[in-house]
Amino acid sequence: MKNIALVMGGYSGEHEVSINSGCQVYEQLDHSRYNVYKIVIDRAGWYWLADDGEHRPLDRADFTIQVDGQTVRFDLAFIIVHGNPGENGVLQGYFDLLGIPYTTCDFYTSSLTFHKGYCNPVVKSFGVVSVAPSVLLYKEPAPDDLADLVADLQYPLFVKPAAGGSSVATTKVKTPDQLLPAIRLAFTEDKQVLVEQCITGREFDCGVVGTKEGKIVLPVTEIIPIKGHEFFDYEAKYQGFSQEVTPAECSEEITKKIQKVSYRLYNLLNCKGIVRFDYIYDTAHDELFFLEVNTIPGQSAESIVPKQARAMGITPAQLYQMAIDAAL
Repeated sequence: MKNIALVMGGYSGEHEVSINSGCQVYEQLDHSRYNVYKIVIDRAGWYWLADDGEHRPLDRADFTIQVDGQTVRFDLAFIIVHGNPGENGVLQGYFDLLGIPYTTCDFYTSSLTFHKGYCNPVVKSFGVVSVAPSVLLYKEPAPDDLADLVADLQYPLFVKPAAGGSSVATTKVKTPDQLLPAIRLAFTEDKQVLVEQCITGREFDCGVVGTKEGKIVLPVTEIIPIKGHEFFDYEAKYQGFSQEVTPAECSEEITKKIQKVSYRLYNLLNCKGIVRFDYIYDTAHDELFFLEVNTIPGQSAESIVPKQARAMGITPAQLYQMAIDAAL
């Protein structure tokens, strides 16, 4: 049987989210077809999380583990690391050097799409979807420089780490006095910060899956934050402070537009594996705005992509098998 490394964890604020996703995927994989090993990426070290809960060493020189005195080499890495180093291309480059195939986008696409400040201009250049005006900051500005930096933007603004996920350290800024504290918070998570004009409208997500036979565009989900949350922040994502409607209750025209744009972006960005695209639909101006690409979207039982797949009649087990077949 082939050996699969189910790689989870990571170095970002999404570490625990990744562990949760990884454990869910582990339960769904066909253990009669594959030997599946949970491999955890942690700043303190990389290790194999054995079924007995013990942390067993992993050799990072060749990405192998020892099982009953035998060296286990992996035929595939099923990457479920959100954030650094899974979504930014670092792991992909490492596995490329070792010659181990993996289930996600390649190094270049991962690194590009993970950095919102670099990805947004590329997506805008395609001409298939609108992108909100923004400013990329490379260092914390002096208070006197703030007004000039955002002079071409209109409040409210979103301030977020340029490379990050799960809305960690992301703030909606309504007044100028809130801007500098929000920038300082975002700089705690990343070395570059994106200040982006807020687009008012309905938030939609759409997953796309690459298979051996082609691409499958999943149903659209609408995200409706509740209980005082103005946007889909970390608590809304993971603590139940949002309503996620799948399939989205919107016109067929909007659904088809979102799915068509998602399909085109998947191809134009050279995506692979399971990917989710996030948008804001400006209802007042009938205009779709691109938010971001999630090249390793959450895979917990309540995550958006598994729900979209189930709405299409695809079980999580089938979804992950598609990813494995395509990667191998």
